[in-house]
Amino acid sequence: MNHDTRQLVAALGLGLFAVLAQAQATPVGLWKTIDDETKQEKSFVRIVDGGGVLAGKVEKVLDPTKQDEKCDKCTDARKDQPKLGMTIIEGVKKHADEPYWDGGTILDPNNGKVYKVRMKLDDGGRRLEVRGYIGMPLLGRTQTWVRVE
Repeated sequence: MNHDTRQLVAALGLGLFAVLAQAQATPVGLWKTIDDETKQEKSFVRIVDGGGVLAGKVEKVLDPTKQDEKCDKCTDARKDQPKLGMTIIEGVKKHADEPYWDGGTILDPNNGKVYKVRMKLDDGGRRLEVRGYIGMPLLGRTQTWVRVE
């Protein structure tokens, strides 16, 4: 391999590394949700970016006995809709000058309540702190989700 080819390969490798590092620097991806009370794994949620606005959808329910559950406690258009495939995170944006994403909402499909949400990456992008709250972020609860991909 000549010198120019080695430089090209090195540049491509660094470019790929930069793309992968950037992907880990946002909440975009697939996450395993962990119940903050029971510490049990509950579902996989895929977070996507639609023009700088994040949304998250339940992609997999891990408990086989709950595969067909519907959101019977929801009070909006999601009432009686299947939890599997349901959009539970909406309208989240990167907060200017802060290391978190907020401004949107998160639905708890178990109680049908919609909360304001703040998300912050942790552990080099491998964990996501998801805080649902009413009013101020101090009044709420936090789940730590684990990156699957």
